Amino acid sequence: MPIPQYPSIDQFLEYLKFEKRYSKHTLISYQNDLEQFFQYLVSQFDSPDLELISPTMVRSWLAELKEDEISSKSINRKISSLKSFYKYQLKTGTLIKSPMGTIIAPKISKRLPQFVEQIDMDHLFQHMPFSDDWKGRTERLVILLFYSTGMRLSELIQLKEMQLDAAHQQVKVLGKGNKERIIPINKDLIDQLQKYIEEKPANAQQTDHLFVAESGKPLQPKSVYSFIKARLSEVTTIKKKSPHILRHSFATHLMNNGADLNAVKELLGHSSLAATQVYTHNTIEKLKDVFKKAHPKA
Repeated sequence: MPIPQYPSIDQFLEYLKFEKRYSKHTLISYQNDLEQFFQYLVSQFDSPDLELISPTMVRSWLAELKEDEISSKSINRKISSLKSFYKYQLKTGTLIKSPMGTIIAPKISKRLPQFVEQIDMDHLFQHMPFSDDWKGRTERLVILLFYSTGMRLSELIQLKEMQLDAAHQQVKVLGKGNKERIIPINKDLIDQLQKYIEEKPANAQQTDHLFVAESGKPLQPKSVYSFIKARLSEVTTIKKKSPHILRHSFATHLMNNGADLNAVKELLGHSSLAATQVYTHNTIEKLKDVFKKAHPKA
């Protein structure tokens, strides 16, 4: 919902879209956070001018969010959105001071990422049957590519045939902020993907997306979520069963088998090493387990 009193929101979103090249999903998150904040100012503080918005007003909004039982993680994201917005205002000279300098984000308890055990992933591909039709072949290859590359759902759905490089056994992925990264894949998977492309249904000729549904149209996020949840339910009892769990499984299994942290960071497309370090905790837990089982003084 546009807020006429604060046209700077639109200018900031244009900056994120065209200069920072943020994804549509990220832009919507920023827009929702900012509009929620400024609508609050309209209703509670009679639309103060941008330069008159104070830290007290920001804290008042955050307190209301907490009363509404919004999670600390969501509140932190909203604080981050506001900080980015005000940083842009300082950069463009619209403001000379930000009210965000004294705003402290609430602490978030660190949770280890859930993942599917390696033995369970092996069981899924070796012993669980997939139907021998286009739907079954698509589901199996999608899950296998997720687990083999750790790519995000948006990256896989948007994957084009031309991004597959069979000669060098790799795939080029377009990640967050339109950043490209190269992920190696084994020859067997390359061969399976090439055969899949060759045997695409006739009604899929209008698209260059790698994966298509029986209708010939690109896969939709909802359907991918649905069949991954169903297939993972056959081999694991973990609570979350989603494409992102396959990404966690990819990273965790790499770390547990001795992969270099920086290499895992590059494969995942993380901008900072801190985001990747969470997977070292699972490695440490595995080492503790080995110690308890194998050492006489454990």
